[in-house]
Amino acid sequence: MMRLLFAVSCLCCWAASVQAQTLLVLGDSLSAGYQMQAEQSWPALLNEKWQQQGGEHTLINASISGETTQGGLARLPALLETHKPDWVLIELGANDGLRGFAPAITRANLTKMIELARAHQAKTVLTQIQLPRNYGARYLQQFEQIFPELAQANDLPLMPFFIDDIVLRPELMMNDGLHPTAAAQPQIRDRVASFIEPLLTQ
Repeated sequence: MMRLLFAVSCLCCWAASVQAQTLLVLGDSLSAGYQMQAEQSWPALLNEKWQQQGGEHTLINASISGETTQGGLARLPALLETHKPDWVLIELGANDGLRGFAPAITRANLTKMIELARAHQAKTVLTQIQLPRNYGARYLQQFEQIFPELAQANDLPLMPFFIDDIVLRPELMMNDGLHPTAAAQPQIRDRVASFIEPLLTQ
């Protein structure tokens, strides 16, 4: 009986370890905890949740405020080598759009990041990015269609823009109208978790 219990226990531990995943978040100020303590950001809150659940998964937040797809592409090889993630969540492109970069540049940089992750046996999740509506209909269409098109072409999950309704609530947004406050971070954590956790346990 004791041997059976020991075997079952070992099997459960083995299964848990097999399912544990490392998620690398490569983002900009929306994921970097802009103008707040790092531990208040949604990635920190999500990782805290996972650790409280017994280290089910681990989140590495490599987000930097002001980051562009070019900057993310330059940093990604070293991040992949250092952290060896199972998954990479790319939340980049907003600063490309805000600076008026050609959509073709953003598309090319994201494509290279997807290829780099794949070469390191890491799966990619793309995040839909939206820009303020005053950037012109033609530019907005060209820019925002990058993400679903890349997701479809590469068979990747596409996470909806995670502050799409938060931006409509002034009490959850900073005065610049671009960045969510610390009070919004738990909501973003829960939204990201509901999308990403089923993927990590596949």
